[in-house]
Amino acid sequence: MSYLRLPKRQFLSAAAVATGLLCGLASPLAQAQGWPTAKPITMVVGFPAGGSADMIARTVAEPLGKRLGTPVVIENLSGAGGTIAGQKVVNAAPDGYTLFMASGSEVSIARLFNPAVKYNGETDFTPIGLVGDVPMVLVASPRSGLKTAAEALDKARRDPNALSYASSGVGTILNVAGELLNQKAGTKISHVPYRGAAQMAIDVAGGNIELAFFMTPTALPHIETGKMVALGVTTQGRSRAAPQIPSLSETPALKGYDISLWNALFGPAKMPPAITARLNKELNEVLREPAVWQKLQKAGVDAQGSTPQGLSQRIRDEVKRVQSIAPATMKAGG
Repeated sequence: MSYLRLPKRQFLSAAAVATGLLCGLASPLAQAQGWPTAKPITMVVGFPAGGSADMIARTVAEPLGKRLGTPVVIENLSGAGGTIAGQKVVNAAPDGYTLFMASGSEVSIARLFNPAVKYNGETDFTPIGLVGDVPMVLVASPRSGLKTAAEALDKARRDPNALSYASSGVGTILNVAGELLNQKAGTKISHVPYRGAAQMAIDVAGGNIELAFFMTPTALPHIETGKMVALGVTTQGRSRAAPQIPSLSETPALKGYDISLWNALFGPAKMPPAITARLNKELNEVLREPAVWQKLQKAGVDAQGSTPQGLSQRIRDEVKRVQSIAPATMKAGG
């Protein structure tokens, strides 16, 4: 039997290269096994404190931190419909210490409307897991005199310049909901983008804008106190959190109208699979905790959980759906 014999110097060089390759392959595993340390994890939210995105993040963050054994702190980074926060996470190290509590607005929709968004939600994030679905609600200012969606559509048809609706930014799911309504009803209600829910709520209550789309968790307290008039939820059926509010699809001109927002947890692209798997497991366990589940359900969030693969498929499906209405929405968004 013959053997390949290398000179000692070449043998040592080859051994060094092989050792380096093995270390390189092992480093993500070693990193995952040592994660998390006492270093806090940052959960970035693309909207100001007080809105539904912030509420969902804070509901999940504390129990997730307890399960991981290290604090999970919220960083609110608002602007550009949540995409400033998205870009920060895209640029972050994929080490499990920067996470993104995001929605379809920031991940799959924004880039279809705004060429300034440079990241691709299908490839530039690591999907971790779905938190749940949230219906939106169309509200009117009490000063508008509008009580039903039918009244709002009638007024918009009589006077195309009479009504405007607020959303949290061009290309957000709230903006898409508004333009889907315009398409269904044949109206041209003008869009006014805002930076977040807080100022929208002030302007609706004060009569500075007639209509607005809000996430249900954000709107319900204002509806209950009479600062907003609920015209309808955006899902095909009524919300379990507020069954007294009709579905917009119950209005004849909006038959079949159905759109909702999902919220989910992401990391930067190329996050180690072991870290992704651990986060997915702990997130799903958090969503099963009675206190978390009840708080989310009460706020109108249908808590679900998912696999990372299921979340990836949902993003792909949503991109295909929204692409069909993106040009009209972009034009209307101004």
